Amino acid sequence: MLYRLAADGVVLVHFLWIVFLIIGAFIGKKYRAVKIFHVAGLGFAVIMQIFGWYCPLTYLEIWLRQKHDPSLSYSGSFIIHYIEKIVYIELSPWIIFILTLILVSISAYLYFVRSKHDMNAG
Repeated sequence: MLYRLAADGVVLVHFLWIVFLIIGAFIGKKYRAVKIFHVAGLGFAVIMQIFGWYCPLTYLEIWLRQKHDPSLSYSGSFIIHYIEKIVYIELSPWIIFILTLILVSISAYLYFVRSKHDMNAG
């Protein structure tokens, strides 16, 4: 039971990490520490896409699920079931890579282009 709850927790953290990567630039514009963490996370996401790696959270979740009950193909709560469909979206690697590059481009725009514009306006 403990392993299942831990695996569900990892999926939730994974989902929140993805949300942070998507919206982190909006927070990072205001807070330097968040910006550094966000840019590092985006860089890691690009590297994972280039080399075809999975997020370490994926490996942790699989390990915890196997510790809980190796015979179960799915175990978890109703909410986790739907979050997993978002976290482990089934798209081709190229589409995910392109979406990652778009996300990096938007974040770079918000951090660098928009920041310079805001400083010149103020």
